[in-house]
Amino acid sequence: MAAAARALNLSPSAIAQQLHALERELGAPLIVRVGRTVRMTEPGGRILNQARQLLRDADDLRRIANGDELSGELRLGACTTALVGMLPEILARVSGKCPQINVHIQSGNSAQLYAEVEAGNLDAAFVLEAPYLLPKTCDWTMLREELLILLAPRRLAHRHPHDLLENEPLIRYDRNQWGGRRAEEYLRKAGIKPQERFELNALNPIAVMVNRGLGVSLVPDWAAPWPEGLDLVRLPLPTPCVARRIGIVWSRATIRMGLVSVLLDESAAACAPVEA
Repeated sequence: MAAAARALNLSPSAIAQQLHALERELGAPLIVRVGRTVRMTEPGGRILNQARQLLRDADDLRRIANGDELSGELRLGACTTALVGMLPEILARVSGKCPQINVHIQSGNSAQLYAEVEAGNLDAAFVLEAPYLLPKTCDWTMLREELLILLAPRRLAHRHPHDLLENEPLIRYDRNQWGGRRAEEYLRKAGIKPQERFELNALNPIAVMVNRGLGVSLVPDWAAPWPEGLDLVRLPLPTPCVARRIGIVWSRATIRMGLVSVLLDESAAACAPVEA
């Protein structure tokens, strides 16, 4: 309470009066005293995030009304692969163009992040291509395609990929996630019944496990950085397969469309193929 009073240049009693007035208006207690401390109640916790969002939206409306669309807070989501590999370079470019923005980043799997964008909780998200049609309120653009490859210890590099998949233990990329379904489809179409040992939805740990000799893995050829010190081979597959596609989904209804447009432009530039 004292810290809030200092931040707002008010007396503690004035802060207390404002809280009591808000509690009466909402019809629920927001804080409770426990000894010398003040703790938030369950109703207070429920409204806190929404109250913060209302304040952010009010700030955004003021900026837009004054013609300053390239400032404020941009709310982004990112799946793990994009968060580590693509996003740092893209954010460096966006920050250079829009130094006044703040960026809030939420990590999660692609299905969760699509739902957050559709609900309006995120302005945009770096995700895998959805296996379904998007609602008209959202749009998506591709940034990168990743073909399936076979990860194997270097000592096994001389063997055929299908031989390795059939006869070496498989460290499976989680088939219940979008990223792992491509591998499952490839194995099924090739008629390969692998000797499954592990299954997880994390590419860097899979690479480390292959490096330790725990098996081989069928994974998308994801963007750097990879873990350091690995002694692996990345073998191309003999049978054509559908690539995994990573891109951006965004809400067409966001009031931060100016910032999203900058994000789209800088993302395309950062992910453009390098000319020889």
